[in-house]
Amino acid sequence: MNATDTIFALALASNHQPEQHFFEAYRQLHALGELQCSAIYLMPCRDGVGADYYNAACLLTSDIAVEQLLEQLKAMEHASGRVRPSHQISLDVDLIAWGSRLSAMQFNPKKLPLALDVKIPMYDMWPDPAFCHAAHAYTQVHLKQCAV
Repeated sequence: MNATDTIFALALASNHQPEQHFFEAYRQLHALGELQCSAIYLMPCRDGVGADYYNAACLLTSDIAVEQLLEQLKAMEHASGRVRPSHQISLDVDLIAWGSRLSAMQFNPKKLPLALDVKIPMYDMWPDPAFCHAAHAYTQVHLKQCAV
């Protein structure tokens, strides 16, 4: 990690062609820097309407500015065919936190309180008390093609 690099904690979700959209998201995020990803969990829609989601978390280490990353994430969602509002989500990528090291991350206030579908995969990557959750039985899924 370079002195100018930032660690970005990202939450990914998709319930429409999720394998295709996760593969493409991983490819694009990897192009921005070092990428570590959690397991992918199959979880129900938060409001009980719509298909189950693939949910995952990533830690991206990059020299990109926060504002540039947010623009890139919105562009990725748009390119995937994301429509708002909808219960058919091609790709949702949220910036959960960022900082120079995991012990000093700034949380995105727009994403608080953290939902369970963020906490479970994020805890795989970053076992911070903010992501503690009760035991669960959500299924892990594996992409058929290598992500990066």
